[in-house]
Amino acid sequence: MPADTEPSRPARKFAFLVHPRADVASDMARIWRPLGRVPAPAWEWGLRRLPVPPVTLATVHREDAEPGPAGWIVVVPVGARQLLAEDRRWVLGRIERAVDRAQRLGAEIVGLGALTAPATGAGRLLRERPGLTLTTGNAFTAHLTVEALRRLLPAAPGAHLAIVGATGSVGSCVVRLLADEPLGADLTLVARGARRLGDLAADIRERDAGIAVRTSTSMDVVRDADLVLVLTSAVDAVLTSAHLKTGAIVLDDTQPRNTDPALQTERPDVLVIDGGIAAIPGIDVRGDIGLPRGLAYACLCETMLMAFDGGTEQAIGEASVDHAVRMRDAARRFAHLGFTLADPLSFGRPVAWPSPAREAVLS
Repeated sequence: MPADTEPSRPARKFAFLVHPRADVASDMARIWRPLGRVPAPAWEWGLRRLPVPPVTLATVHREDAEPGPAGWIVVVPVGARQLLAEDRRWVLGRIERAVDRAQRLGAEIVGLGALTAPATGAGRLLRERPGLTLTTGNAFTAHLTVEALRRLLPAAPGAHLAIVGATGSVGSCVVRLLADEPLGADLTLVARGARRLGDLAADIRERDAGIAVRTSTSMDVVRDADLVLVLTSAVDAVLTSAHLKTGAIVLDDTQPRNTDPALQTERPDVLVIDGGIAAIPGIDVRGDIGLPRGLAYACLCETMLMAFDGGTEQAIGEASVDHAVRMRDAARRFAHLGFTLADPLSFGRPVAWPSPAREAVLS
């Protein structure tokens, strides 16, 4: 049945999990401003040793629905570094308690934001809860990422795209979407594991998409790329000035961001675009989620779309092309609320989409 004639299902309530990023104090100040004055070491100690509960950061409301929240943003009280480095059982316990809070609020769908997805094995390590649907939000992120790549490639100095973190949940979905609808760019897939890289490249070659694909476990190959997509799960920058050729364009789809802020001053020839951000003019997020009003991260948007669409299918583990297409179609059904690629930001500041004339200027 075509997407636009699918029978409607009743909307469901949702919650979306977030956590303090690399700078814990500044993110906790979004909850209550004086918390921003607490030194970083104190936060690290307190979040590890004190029974800090999950808290609600924001409520989400639809302009086309009855008064009252459609969903909630819930903070997992664990810093980004702790999510990746602390004992897994302790981390999972903190995330499970945030899911508990989400259910008490009334959520029937819970989205795993930022590093809560990799920390839970893309949701597979969380316990099953009858009546609760989980999503990593990675499928709609992959769809929106491909949309951004289509906008950026014509302004890149050549047609060579490097994907850093290619074998991750978002990365592998992006690669398969590009195989189905090629951009006309050669691909270099970069990740830590050679075996998974080889399997992904073989899958793309078997699709006979006419794309030249190579793989590498070294960041050094990124220096040859005209357009670089960053999809890693790390706390600090993995992409620096030394990795980039003259005039390169970077799409950073990570939270916390994995591009070095020093690029802003060290490499004026390089354009860094903050990826995975959608415009949601018909949604009212009442709270500070670290983005300008009317914008939201794609993973949050997937959680909303699944809830508004009445979805009950789990979306955990590796993001699939089929689910990305379902989320694309859902975004079209709810286009009156937004869910389109946002105008670009670079390190949080508005910029213009680059034009093909940029190449001539740089040369």
